Amino acid sequence: MNHEAVLAEYDRRMRQEARPDGPGVRIERVDGVVRQTADAADGWHGVLWSDLTSGTADAAITAQIAHFTALGRAFEWKLHAHDRPACLAERLRAAGFTPEDEETLMVAGTATLPTAVDLPDGIRLEPVTGPAGVDLMVAVHAQVFGPGRARFRTQLLDRLAEAPETVAAVVAMAGDTPVSAARADLPPDAPFASLWGGGTLPEWRGRGLYRALVAHRARIAAARGHRYLQVDASDQSRPILQRLGFAPLTTTTPYVYGE
Repeated sequence: MNHEAVLAEYDRRMRQEARPDGPGVRIERVDGVVRQTADAADGWHGVLWSDLTSGTADAAITAQIAHFTALGRAFEWKLHAHDRPACLAERLRAAGFTPEDEETLMVAGTATLPTAVDLPDGIRLEPVTGPAGVDLMVAVHAQVFGPGRARFRTQLLDRLAEAPETVAAVVAMAGDTPVSAARADLPPDAPFASLWGGGTLPEWRGRGLYRALVAHRARIAAARGHRYLQVDASDQSRPILQRLGFAPLTTTTPYVYGE
């Protein structure tokens, strides 16, 4: 993989030319940034990409704060390590943003990823297509990532109802008990699909479920014509993804304002 070329394509197609990530969402290009604003208060609001200089950064930051504050929205500036100017992180902190945990942007070609789904005995995969499946996902995520999953539930239900072709969600079941869950976002006509929300109950970890759910989603992404799979990886998932063939491109840090 030509990392520089892939990163440039990612910046152009998925950030500069970003599309709304669901119903009731709009992408706006103003003040040297590309931002997303959602109609719903619990939607994702934030800056996806910027092309700023040391002379324009402060004014652009002030403009974004004014925009989202006027709407009564907290928002996120999704900063990548190679974004300009080099002092942008410092300027965001000075403006009142709080950095969250850094993640690694990792990418793999769908043609090179393993797609054989090797499940532990007694486990089956169930596609999520409606409220019952979404509730199973929420049950897993509440145990793995903590409570407060109402926004996730609402957003996924809206996606499944209005744009089901843009998402593939799956739950691993042990009998009637959901033990792992994940989704892939599949933006139409985009080279990159993305992996989100892979979580497994503690007692089921170490049995290959994470790898199986990656393979399941990789197969779907390849079948839909996506050339790459992208994931913002935590330190915990990065080693597993590297063994599967994902390569780090850069790091990304959410800078949050208003929460």
